[in-house]
Amino acid sequence: MASLLQAIVDPKKNWFAAQHMKAVSKRLRKYGLRYDDLYDPYYDVDIKEALNRLPKEVVDARHARLKRAIDLSMKHEYLPENLQAMQTPFRSYLQEMLTFVKRERTERESLGGLPLYQRTLP
Repeated sequence: MASLLQAIVDPKKNWFAAQHMKAVSKRLRKYGLRYDDLYDPYYDVDIKEALNRLPKEVVDARHARLKRAIDLSMKHEYLPENLQAMQTPFRSYLQEMLTFVKRERTERESLGGLPLYQRTLP
């Protein structure tokens, strides 16, 4: 079942998934965002912890992209075409750390240990 689901959502194997990925990429390029910028740290504490563990430069670049996207959205504008061509929407900076944080949390839970960080949301 899991392999079937992976085949359905894999853009290399499914034409519809590839078209969806292309549409999302085009939309993200218009605002200069990356896919990892869409993760909300208030929604999941693991994301918040992964962002806290990333280098300051990476987090600052994320905030700059989000501010630029909000500004462009408020002005009802898009990035210029030459800047859109330079964007890399699916270049990940958060997934590796997020996987590590989730693996660490499940390991601590399986061993019966207390979490390293408070697991409450505001």
